[in-house]
Amino acid sequence: MLSVAVFLLPVPSSAQVADTDGDLFGVRPADDAQLVLQADELIYDQDTDVISAVGNVEIYYDGYTLFANTVRLDRKTGRFTAEGGAKLTEPDENIIVAETISLTDDFRDGFIDALRIDAVNRTRIAAERAERENGDVTTMHKGVYTACYSCLARPERPPTWQIKARKIVHNKTEQTISYNDPRLEFWGVPVAYFPYFSHPDPTVKRKSGFLRPSAFYSDNLGFGASIPYYWAAGESYDVTFVATPLSQQGLLMDVELRKTFRSGEMTIRGAGIRQLDPSAFSGEAGDTDWRGVITTHGAFRINPRWNWGWDAALFSDVKFASDYADLWQSTSTSTLFLTGIGANKFFEVRGYAFQILSEDFVYSGTTQPPAGSPFTGSGIDQQEKQPYVHPVLDYKGLMDQPILGGELSYDMNLTSLTREETDAIFTSAGDARFRGVAGTFTRTSAKAEWRRQLIDPLGQIYTPFVAAQGDLFILDSTDPNVTALADETVVGRAMPTAGITYRYPWLSAHKWGTQVFEPMGQLIVRPDETSIGELPNEDAQSIVFDDTTLFDADKFSGFDRVEGGTRANLGMKYTISTYAGGFVSGLVGQSFQLAGENSYEVPGILDATEYSGLETSESDYIASLYLDTNMGLRMSAQGRFDNDDLQANRFEAQATGVTGPVTSQVIYAFLREQPDLGITEDRREVQGAASLQLLRNWRLFGRVRYDLEDSGIVRDGFGLGYDDDSMSVSVTFAEDRSDTTDIDRTVYLRLGLRTLGDSDISTGLGDYLTD
Repeated sequence: MLSVAVFLLPVPSSAQVADTDGDLFGVRPADDAQLVLQADELIYDQDTDVISAVGNVEIYYDGYTLFANTVRLDRKTGRFTAEGGAKLTEPDENIIVAETISLTDDFRDGFIDALRIDAVNRTRIAAERAERENGDVTTMHKGVYTACYSCLARPERPPTWQIKARKIVHNKTEQTISYNDPRLEFWGVPVAYFPYFSHPDPTVKRKSGFLRPSAFYSDNLGFGASIPYYWAAGESYDVTFVATPLSQQGLLMDVELRKTFRSGEMTIRGAGIRQLDPSAFSGEAGDTDWRGVITTHGAFRINPRWNWGWDAALFSDVKFASDYADLWQSTSTSTLFLTGIGANKFFEVRGYAFQILSEDFVYSGTTQPPAGSPFTGSGIDQQEKQPYVHPVLDYKGLMDQPILGGELSYDMNLTSLTREETDAIFTSAGDARFRGVAGTFTRTSAKAEWRRQLIDPLGQIYTPFVAAQGDLFILDSTDPNVTALADETVVGRAMPTAGITYRYPWLSAHKWGTQVFEPMGQLIVRPDETSIGELPNEDAQSIVFDDTTLFDADKFSGFDRVEGGTRANLGMKYTISTYAGGFVSGLVGQSFQLAGENSYEVPGILDATEYSGLETSESDYIASLYLDTNMGLRMSAQGRFDNDDLQANRFEAQATGVTGPVTSQVIYAFLREQPDLGITEDRREVQGAASLQLLRNWRLFGRVRYDLEDSGIVRDGFGLGYDDDSMSVSVTFAEDRSDTTDIDRTVYLRLGLRTLGDSDISTGLGDYLTD
C-alpha cells in the first residue's frame, strides 16, 4: 500500500527515544533547527531504532536538501545512509550526486561513494570515494577536477582539461582545494605532473598564496620567470609580491599594495632591480646599476556627487618601461583631480605632469633647425619641453528651466601651465613653429550659448542660437627668441556669435523601407578673431574637418583659438532604412567664409590651419558614407577633397564582415603631405585582420599593416587559438618592421584555464637585419 508522510524531525543529537504510541518526532532541538522529511513510505523498527524512508525521499535540513530512493536513519549512531540516485544540495548550492551517501544526522561528517560535485560556478569534482570530517574537510580519493561544464553533454569523451590526483582535499574553512600527486591532462593526455598543487576553492575572491607564474625571454634580459605571491593581509587591504629572476640581469622585485576605504581605494606599486649587466643597454639610459619605478593611484568619494583622486608615476630612467615591457605596463602621466557631477552640471579640476619614456632622438620626419637657430629640433630635450599643468579647470552645465523657450548652456575653463624649454618644429624653409613656449601661461575663459528649435507646419526645422565667449590671457614668456607672441602681459579677447541652423527632411516611404532627403544649412555671424597668431595655443592645435564637425559653430578643438568672421555651412544628407534593419547613410558638404578674416587662413603659434581644408574662402568638400546590411557587413568611408580638383587630401575607409566562419576587417587610410608640419610625403596604408573558425572551438587569425607608399609590410602576425567554456589558448607569431634597419620577431603563448587563471609566455626571436 502506498502512503505519504510529511513530518518534522528534531536535530537527532537532542532527540530522545520514545514509545511508538508517544510523540516520536515531537522533540524540539535546542537551536530550533528542523528536519523536514517526505517519502512514499515510512518504516520504524523499534528493535534496531532505525527509521527507513522509502520511495521519492526528500529531506530538508538547515540549508541541506537530500533526494534519494531510500534513506535509513540509525538513531543509535546518529547516522543516516541514502541510496538509489542520491542527490545532496549543500547550503552553498553545490550539488553532490553519488551512489551512496552516509553522513551524521547533522550532515557534518561521513563518507560518500562514487560521487560527483557540481559547484555553483560550473566546476565539477568526481571521485571514487569521499570522506567528510569536522563538517568542513572533504577528502576525495582518486579524484578529478575540471571547469569544463559543457563536457557534461559529451560524457563519452574526456574534458578539455582536467586535474587527476590520488587525493583531493577540499577545506571549506581554509577555502582551499589541494591535490596530492596531481597530473594535468588536456583531452585525456597527461602533459604535466606535480607532487603537490593547490588553489583557492571556487567561492574565494581573495586568498593568500602563490599565483600562476609566467615565463619569457628577451635579448637584454635573458630567460626569466615571474613568481607572484598574493597576501590577503586584511579585510580591506592586500599585497602582491612578484619576484622575477632574470638570467642576465639578476632579480627584479615588484610589490603592489592595495587598500580600500569606505569612501574609495588606493594603490602603491614599486619595482626595482640592481642589474648584473648594465652594459647590455650600452649607450642608452638603461646603462646603470639601479633601476626602478614607483606608481600610485587613488580614487575617493566625498559624497554621491564629488570625487577626488590621483595617478602618479616616477621612473628611474626613460627606458625602464620599454626595457622591461614584458614585466611592467605603465603610464607617463601623473594627475591630481577633483570631479563633481550634478543633474545638469559638471565640474573638474586637474593638475598634470608628464614624464617622457623615450630617449632624445633626431626625428627625421621634421626639418631640423638651421645652423645658429636658438631652438632645439624635434625629439631633443623632450622632458624639458613637457608642461606642468597647474591646473586645468572645467565647469559646464545647462540651466534647469527653459529661457525664452530654449536652452541656455554655459562652459568655463581655466588653464595654467609652465614649460622649461620651447618646443619647436621647423618648416621646409627653416621657419620655427611652436608646440609650446618656455614660461608660464594662464588663460581663463567663459562661454554661454542659447539655442531653440522651431518646426513650422511644412516640417522645416529652424534652430537659432546666440553665444558669447570671453577670454583673458596672462603671458609670462621666458624665451626672448619667440617673437610671435603678443608683447602685452595681459591680453583680453571677446567673441559674440549669432547664427541659425536649417534642416528640411523629406521622407519617402516604400514597401521595403524609407528614404530621407535632408538638405541642411547654417549661417554664423561674428566679428574677426583678435590677436590671431599672437597667443599661446595648447588645446586647439588639432583641427579635424569632416562630417562630424561640418556644422560646429567653432571647429577649433579647444579654447585657445576661436573661429571668427561670417561663415556658412551647407550639406545634404541622404538615408535609406529597410524594415529588415539595414541602412545606408551619406553626407556631402562644404563650408564658406562669407565675410571677415578667415581664422583658418592665419596659423597660430602652432596649429595646422593651412592643412585643415578650411584655409580658403571655399573649403574642401567633405563626404561620408555608412552602410550596415544587418547581415554581418558594415562599411564606412570619410574623406576630405580639394575644392579645386577634388583630389583627396584625407581619406579613410573601413569594412567589417562576418560570413559563415570568417570574420574580417580592412582599413585604408590616406593623408596628403604636409611639409610645414614635418610630413614630407603622402601617407597611404592598409590594415587587414581576419579570423577563420576552423572547427567548433578552433580559430586561425592574422593581421597585417602595409605601407602602400613604401611598398612594404610594417607589422604582421598570425596565430592559432582554441576557446571553450573552460579554456582559452593561443599561439601568435608577430613581426614589427617599423624600424627600417631590423625586424623584431616575437612568439606569444597564452593559456587561460577557468578558475585557475591565465599564463603568458613570450619570447623575442631577436632583431634581424634587413637587406
